[in-house]
Amino acid sequence: MMGKNHQGTYYQLYYKENAPIVVLIHGLGLTNEIWQWIIPVLSRNYTVLTYDLLGHGQSKDPQANPNLSDLSNQLLALMSHLKINLAGIIGFSLGGMIARKFAQDHREKVSALCLLNTPHRRTEKQKTNIQARVENAQKYGPASTVEAALERWFTQSFRLAEPHTMRLVRDWVMANKPEVYHQIYRILVDGVEEVVAPNPSLSCPTMIITADEDYGNGPEMAQEISNEIRRSKIIILKGLRHMALVESPNAVNGPILAFFQKVILKNS
Repeated sequence: MMGKNHQGTYYQLYYKENAPIVVLIHGLGLTNEIWQWIIPVLSRNYTVLTYDLLGHGQSKDPQANPNLSDLSNQLLALMSHLKINLAGIIGFSLGGMIARKFAQDHREKVSALCLLNTPHRRTEKQKTNIQARVENAQKYGPASTVEAALERWFTQSFRLAEPHTMRLVRDWVMANKPEVYHQIYRILVDGVEEVVAPNPSLSCPTMIITADEDYGNGPEMAQEISNEIRRSKIIILKGLRHMALVESPNAVNGPILAFFQKVILKNS
């Protein structure tokens, strides 16, 4: 699959004729490569669009002090360019915030949402912790946050058993530009309020997946998100952390495929 570029956004389109479209939005510090464990199965029945967020991978840098709307508008421009009028959207972590913002602003363009390990309003302790990480990133760059991130993202047993995967994810994070990384990291702090308590509330079919050991984006947040989306269901994965989609792809892919089969494919 050859990547393409539209106005500074790097993207890949896995086309399947007459199939519904699913857009995948990655998280902070990563690239579209994070979806390599689901694309082979998702693309059997769907046209799949992946892309690099502004300031990530092969996409251009954002304007100074970017916000969540900038990232939502990036997706709008890309979908408009590709003449995509309706899509299911899967968003991981920061990508889940972007997906919710996009769905709130462009309700007619979203057939379903799948939100993976994504944040909601934080406790004071959680706010303090993430603010400290943003400040470290601003002072010292991605290197100051990546090792602690790997501990939060993966179980210890997986980290020990899969050094290749740890190197892969570490390299993705370390490739971020220090002067840009902290600006986008700050969206994880400031952007949450943009997607809390939408009025009117979202009503598209929504599945919310997180893990019981995802201590920054865990079951309590999933429940709070679900409370604000009328047609939503929650799945809590046991014994996994933030990067469940990498550590245990089948545990994540199975529910996603079943969900989209029910709410998109049969109605297409």
